Parts: sequence; structure tokens; C-alpha cells
Amino acid sequence: MNNENEQDNPEDVSSEFKKLMTKAENPVFCLRLYVAGANFHSLAALKNIKNICEEYLPRQYSLEVIDIYQQPGLIIVDNLVAVPTLVKELPLPIKKLIGDLSNTPKVLLGLNIVSDSKGN
Repeated sequence: MNNENEQDNPEDVSSEFKKLMTKAENPVFCLRLYVAGANFHSLAALKNIKNICEEYLPRQYSLEVIDIYQQPGLIIVDNLVAVPTLVKELPLPIKKLIGDLSNTPKVLLGLNIVSDSKGN
């Protein structure tokens, strides 16, 4: 049975996947938050990014929280200089934001969710 439909062709699936990933009107944000245990700054960063995601990216994000005390090797692998650090892996370009993420306008700008209204 050589009756392949278009969806079974790996090239067509790959092409469709690329189209979905680059759709400007509905990007999927892949975020990774690095924290150092359950201290005040870590908990504040987690609360703040969850609130931002729920308000500005509902159903358009995935958030992975990594405790560097439990996975210390990731500090070197992901080239971290401080925690908490939020890494936006997708959509490209990759961005890193350090701190408790309490300044919502700067976080939105840093993640390219909004653009600089001043034209800078």
C-alpha cells in the first residue's frame, strides 16, 4: 500500500511545523525560570512571571522552573550569572532577564511581547 497522504510525508510535516512556529499572531513562548531554592526573590520571580504570562500570554506559553540547588550543573550549561534568571528560548531570539521580574513593562519589552513605544 503506497497510498501516502500529505501529512505522512516528513518534509510536509516539517514545513507545516515551521509555519506554525513562526506564526506571528499566535507565538508560543517557551520560558525557563532558574531559581535558588524557595527564597523571597525566587518566589517573587515565579509569582510575577506567572501573573505576566496569564495576563499577556494566556495558553501561549510553557514555563519550566529549575532550582539550581537541585540541578547545579545547569548554571554552567546555560551560562547563568545570577538567579533568579528567566530565559526565553522561543520565539527567537533567546533572551535572559535577571531579577524578581516585578517591573512588568520591562519584562514585556525584554521578552518582545510588546515593542518600545518610543521607537528606540
